[in-house]
Amino acid sequence: MLTAVVVGSDRSSTGALRAALQDTGMFYSVREWDLLAESRPLPGEAIPDVVWLDLPRDPGIYFSFAARLRQLRPGVHIVACSATAEPSLLMQAMRNGVQEFIPKPLSAEMVREAMLRFADTKAGGAAEPEKVIVVMGSKGGVGTSTVAVNLGVQLAQITKKRVLLLDFGRPLGHVSLLLDLQPRFTLRDAVENLERLDQHFLSGLVTRHHTGLEILAGASHPEEWQKFSLEALGGVASVAQGGFDYVLVDAGVVDPSEWSPILHTARSILLVAEPTLLSLWTLERHLTTMETVGLGASAAHIVINRWRRNDDNALRNVEERLHRPITARLPNDYRQVSESVTQGMPLTGSSSNPLVVCYRQLASEMIKDPGESAESRQPVGSRFASVR
Repeated sequence: MLTAVVVGSDRSSTGALRAALQDTGMFYSVREWDLLAESRPLPGEAIPDVVWLDLPRDPGIYFSFAARLRQLRPGVHIVACSATAEPSLLMQAMRNGVQEFIPKPLSAEMVREAMLRFADTKAGGAAEPEKVIVVMGSKGGVGTSTVAVNLGVQLAQITKKRVLLLDFGRPLGHVSLLLDLQPRFTLRDAVENLERLDQHFLSGLVTRHHTGLEILAGASHPEEWQKFSLEALGGVASVAQGGFDYVLVDAGVVDPSEWSPILHTARSILLVAEPTLLSLWTLERHLTTMETVGLGASAAHIVINRWRRNDDNALRNVEERLHRPITARLPNDYRQVSESVTQGMPLTGSSSNPLVVCYRQLASEMIKDPGESAESRQPVGSRFASVR
């Protein structure tokens, strides 16, 4: 589902428009912004998928706002409505990034038809592609950062495109250590400069690994998280989508209900777990929470890390109980992973290395159409028998 914002100063008008948008059933969040009361978006505030401008007689500030939104998030869908529809007004609106102009008076049916047109365009592939892949752990210690790093490396090498890994691990980020990097800038620099953060600025903060993966290093001191609001993290991720082809987020262990605004922007959410009682029990609770906040089953992918053949009976029971397949089983290879972490190198190897092949297959799954049914996907890793 999508997010929307209604921008205007007439409370009765914006309230009616907000209700009409909510009635379409397409949005899990519809908010109201008043540009005359405060500057929007606020530092770190995520830019919604759809913005409706309820234009006043003098719409200059609204058009400047639309142009700024288009710069911050090129794929935002902007609709304007006005009691006047003079050709000069229409031209000014389009030049500033407005994609659709609807004359007043509005009706609920007109709003619904406009959003159905947008949905058809989005389904046809003309809308901004979803780029965010969130990697989160069922609990601490399941190898979430290791999975995020090696998945990111495989994505960069397979696609030959720009892949950014955002280290949102709390309380400390470990991505740079896993890649033996010494970044000059970190997430703190991005958050402290949110008001002027754009694609060019963000590109100057990231560190490039020789594999092609780019990272924004995480917190180096636990107290930095006092400044890292969820809105700020969402703002960084939103800017990142404008300059990179894929944006991975190492989220560590988070509450899906609290992180719902970021999770709803993701094409895929990888839930990493170990084949242990505590990890699988927590995994089920996370999946239940995700369902309650409107995150569909197609977005969530279960990844079992440190898998052994003798875990399969228990994992089949998990699949039956959850009514969903396990997307990937990453073989347990303590020696190989331990050496990789110690040396600060991603996993490498030939086509005969089961663990590397599984990461490559998982990366290939993540770049498929996110709308493809889970049943039609080939589980990753189950065909390898050589595990330690």
